[in-house]
Amino acid sequence: MRRLHAYLLVGTLAVAPRLVVLAWERNRILEAFVEKSDRFARTLVSSGTFGLLPGVPSAYTQPLYAWFLAMLYWPLGRTWLVVGLAQIVVAAGTALLVLEIGRRLDTLRIGVVAALIATLHPYLVWHDVHVNREILDGFLLVLITLLALIARERRSLWWPAALGAATGVAILSNSRLVLLPIVLAAYVAWPLRIDRRTGAVALAVLAATTLAVAPWAIRNKVQVGCFAITTDSRALWKANNLNTYSVLAAGQWIDDVPDLPGVPPWPEKAADIELSTGKRVAVDECAQETFYERKVLDFWRHHPGEKARLAVQAVRMLWQPELTVTADDAGRTGAANTIRKTAEPVFMVALYALAIAGLFLAPRRFVALVLSLEAYNTLMAMVFAGTIRYRVPWDFLLALLAAFPLLRAWERFGSRSRGGQPAPPTRPSSAA
Repeated sequence: MRRLHAYLLVGTLAVAPRLVVLAWERNRILEAFVEKSDRFARTLVSSGTFGLLPGVPSAYTQPLYAWFLAMLYWPLGRTWLVVGLAQIVVAAGTALLVLEIGRRLDTLRIGVVAALIATLHPYLVWHDVHVNREILDGFLLVLITLLALIARERRSLWWPAALGAATGVAILSNSRLVLLPIVLAAYVAWPLRIDRRTGAVALAVLAATTLAVAPWAIRNKVQVGCFAITTDSRALWKANNLNTYSVLAAGQWIDDVPDLPGVPPWPEKAADIELSTGKRVAVDECAQETFYERKVLDFWRHHPGEKARLAVQAVRMLWQPELTVTADDAGRTGAANTIRKTAEPVFMVALYALAIAGLFLAPRRFVALVLSLEAYNTLMAMVFAGTIRYRVPWDFLLALLAAFPLLRAWERFGSRSRGGQPAPPTRPSSAA
């Protein structure tokens, strides 16, 4: 297969099923479980203020997805067709990057198989057309993986710098990635001898990440009052208190955790009060950020057993093959609900089994990266909370691993069915 044919195949199979879902959902993608970045984007377009209300700057969310939506709303308007088509383009781009990773690891065939597994993920086919920031998380994580592999192979410092810049952009999409540059710096510097170059490579990753994030943090200091990626530490508290375990065990999400009595309204609630009553409610986002961070630290200090129980629950919710959080379901009913309960678990069980086999067949440098990234995501789930929505942007890593045993089995079965000799194996896992 030529590379152009591979691109066309993967691109077509990434776009076609999502177009079907988009045509079926239409306006519902802007109505059901809409990410709060949509509200920030609409305020930005209408008033020029990044916030929940015109003239009131805020840092109560990571900015990247809101910027993405605003770039669509400003010239084209807020319609289901504009948002859906734009996100389908991002999903197709993600699939093509997965193809490139597989081609770099082994062959074009590996890339095609991995890309098709990744893009035909039942949850993503549905989720990608709805308003959710994970569409950008997935694209950026694939890009980071590709750049990490290249940076580890090339001697130029430009590749580690590009990796750091991409990671900084990803942090602006998802603040849970804030420590990921350390993992990536260690990965790209590990095969080098411990000398000045080792430090230079690691420093390039960390410095480029800092440069990418710094303008946003400085903006928040100037306009909001504190250096921060997001001031929404209340979300971290909702995932770390004595009520969290029972709420999650009941199939609800951390948004359903009861509020602390007597606390002042947080930015979203204050904005809702002003819009409904006309009364301005002053909010000190930085003070609230510090307050909820202290509540989390107090919970960890005084209830270590409960935190350990929450960590175990988070890992289980992150890795289980079926969805348990109702709020993550984007309003699926009828046939879509049946598919969710059947196709998704079957798909993930098969993917897990193939990925485990792939650990013994894929190049060792890639296996090391996969284990590092998945360990990081799991650790962040233990700190915060786990759900399938936070895992699926990383599932392309499993798809890449799964492609190796799947293609190996196909080659052997195909050669035997034709009565010929076994096809030449893919490159051994020890390949550099």
